[in-house]
Amino acid sequence: MSQTQDPPSPQSTDGGGRFAGWRNAPRRSRGLSLRTLVILRWMAIAGQSATIAVATAWFHFDLPLWGCLAVIAASVAMNLNATARLKRSDGPTSDGTLTAAHLGFDILQLSALLALTGGLQNPFCLLLVAPVTVAAASLPGRQAALMGLMVLAATIGLFFFSMPLPWQAGTELELPPLYRFGTGLALITGVVFTAAYAWRVAADAEKLELALATTQDVLQREQRLAALGGLAAAAAHELGTPLATIQVVARELLRESAKGGAAAEDAALILQQAERCRDILKQLSQQPEEGDAAFADVGLKALLEEVVEPHRGFDLQFEVAVRTASGEAAPRVRRLPEVVHGLSTLVENAADFANSQVRVQALVDAGFIEIEVVDDGPGIPPDILPRLGEPYVTSRPQGKARRALAAQIAASVAAAAPGRKTRKGAKAAPAPETIAPSQGGMGLGFFIAHTLLERTGGKVSVGAGDGGKGQPRGARVSIRWPRPALEVAPS
Repeated sequence: MSQTQDPPSPQSTDGGGRFAGWRNAPRRSRGLSLRTLVILRWMAIAGQSATIAVATAWFHFDLPLWGCLAVIAASVAMNLNATARLKRSDGPTSDGTLTAAHLGFDILQLSALLALTGGLQNPFCLLLVAPVTVAAASLPGRQAALMGLMVLAATIGLFFFSMPLPWQAGTELELPPLYRFGTGLALITGVVFTAAYAWRVAADAEKLELALATTQDVLQREQRLAALGGLAAAAAHELGTPLATIQVVARELLRESAKGGAAAEDAALILQQAERCRDILKQLSQQPEEGDAAFADVGLKALLEEVVEPHRGFDLQFEVAVRTASGEAAPRVRRLPEVVHGLSTLVENAADFANSQVRVQALVDAGFIEIEVVDDGPGIPPDILPRLGEPYVTSRPQGKARRALAAQIAASVAAAAPGRKTRKGAKAAPAPETIAPSQGGMGLGFFIAHTLLERTGGKVSVGAGDGGKGQPRGARVSIRWPRPALEVAPS
C-alpha cells in the first residue's frame, strides 16, 4: 500500500542522481525581520561594550581601547541606520538578501574586534558560530554557504594576523601555534555541524508547515463541498413554488387547447420538463444541508460505500462490510468532511497497490467503532513503516500513472484504426498496464488523512494485511474511534 495521494509535484524528479535532494531542498528566502536583526545587534553591542569595560576597569587589561570602540561604533551606526529604515513607513521589510547583508556585516565586525584582542587566542571567537547558525536557519543554501565561507576566511585570517591577547600588566600570555590551530579547527568544525543541524531542523519545520497548510486547504475544500450541498438543497426548496405554478398554468393550457394541436403539444412538453425539474430538485434536496441535523448523519455502511464508490472500475474487487458485536443494527454516524476525505485517501492508496481486492470493513463494539482498509498488494516497505504519519513519505513510483495513461491512449488510438498498417516485422506493442490514475505523488496523502482522522478523535494504526506464506503480504490501516466521537445518539 502507498502512503500518499497524488498532488502535483512542484519539483522535477528527472535526473540529478544523488544530488537531486540538494536541488529540491526547500528555498527559504524570507530571511529575518529587520526588527529582529536590530534587536540582535543591540544585544551584541551591549555584550561587547560590557566585556571591554570589565576587562579594562576590573582586570586592567591593556586593550587597544580606541580601536575597539571604533569597531563597536561602526556597529552602532549600522544599527541606527537600520532603525531609521524600520521607522519609515515606506521602509522595506527584510528579505533574504538584506538578512545576508546584515549577518555578513556582523561577521566582519566581530572578526575585526577579535583581531584587536588576540584572534584565535580570545575565547570569544566562539561567537563566530552564531551568525552562520542564524543564516542556516533562515536563508537559502547559497547565502548560508556564503556566510560559512566568510567565517572560514575570518578564521584563517585570525590565525595569521591578530594582535597579542591582552593580559594583566607585566605579564604576557603567548599560546603555541598548535593550540591556535586546534582552536581554529574546532571553530570551523563547530560552524559546519551547528549550521548543518540548524539547516536540517529549519527544513523539516518548513516541510511540516507546508504539509499542515495543505491539510488545512483540503479540509476547507471538503467544508466548501458540504456547504455547496446545503446551498443546492436551499435552492431546490426555493424553486419548488415557482415550478408548481408553471405546472398549474401548463395544465390549464393543455385543457383549453385542442387535442393534437401545436399548443397542446407545447403544453404537454412544458409539463414533462417541469416534472423532470421537480425530480432533479428532489434529488438536490436530499443532499446534506449545512447545519441541518437530519442530513448531518448517515448509515455506517452507506458512509463506507460513499468513499469506495469513486474507486470502483479498475479491475479490482471491493468488499464493504459492517459487523456488530451483538448482531444489532449498524449505528448512524456523523458525516464529517475529515472522515470522508481521510477514508477516501486510504481507499485510494489501497486501490493503487492492490493486486485484485480491497476490503473496507467496520467493526462496532460496545465502546468503539473501528474501520479497516486492507489490500492484497506488496505491503508497506520496512524502511517506510516507522516514518508513516510524517509528511513527504512515499513509496509510489513517480510518473508511473502518466506513462501507463499514455500507453493506454496510444493503444486506444491503434485499436480505433484497424486498417492502419505497421512496418513489416514490427512487434505489436505490449498491452498497457491498467492502473488507477492517482499513482505517483509527494507523500502528503497519508499525512493529510492521518491528521484529519486524528482530528476527529480517531487513532490510526498501520500494519500488515492478511497475506499468508507465499502470497503478497498486503497492508492494513485501522482507525478506531470511541463510539461517542463518531456515532449519532438516537433521538
